[in-house]
Amino acid sequence: MEIDRDTLLRAMRERHAVRRYREQPLAQEVAVRLEEEIARCNAEGGLHIQLVTDEPQAFRGWHSYGTFHGVRNYLLMVGKKADDLDERVGYYGERLVLLAQTLGLNTCWVGMSYKKMRGTYDLGEDERVACAIALGYGETQGKAHKIKTVEQVSNADETTPQWFREGVEAALLAPSSVNQQKYRFAYEKGENGVERVRAEKGRMSLFGYLEMDLGIAKYHFEIGSGRPLPVGAACGTPPPLPCEGGE
Repeated sequence: MEIDRDTLLRAMRERHAVRRYREQPLAQEVAVRLEEEIARCNAEGGLHIQLVTDEPQAFRGWHSYGTFHGVRNYLLMVGKKADDLDERVGYYGERLVLLAQTLGLNTCWVGMSYKKMRGTYDLGEDERVACAIALGYGETQGKAHKIKTVEQVSNADETTPQWFREGVEAALLAPSSVNQQKYRFAYEKGENGVERVRAEKGRMSLFGYLEMDLGIAKYHFEIGSGRPLPVGAACGTPPPLPCEGGE
């Protein structure tokens, strides 16, 4: 079932990281909807994302740094080892995060503050767990954090089209590791009138996850702008974008 653009934009604005959850099982219809979308994301993105439910141990103990409470459900973002895995995980993981928000759930991207519980997921010899996403019914709805400006992360100005600015504004609502937002979007228009958007990750970070952050931001940009972007190994010279009138 397709989610309309306005609903996704509202989910972007309302969704914030939540680390404390009510110990409440996922509603059956919610779990089914998530599994359906996971299957689509896995098929499209070449991933092996898995939903783990009613498992309370992964976010308990010293590894959670005491920041999580009541987490019993989470996504394990798994895929075959590849240079572009993290970017694909970010893109398709955020697709699931925004779906979860529309289903009345709260979420939190988690890099290291969890324990991989044997027997709760499948992992092939050529696969790795890139991260986890906690999800469930939050004790709160989280809170917004300060974000960068459009001008800080793009070349948007009075000469670039409105759809490009709207895409960057949506990207700035995307979750980012320690809120670093180290990515950049550039609008390009060739002499032949062909429009392209180049999206690039930052060059350095003490915290990592730059590729994953870029994948997350790309999904937001697509929703905000209505223009598709290549993800993962498909990156390189960006394809021409459809014009306002459509091509």
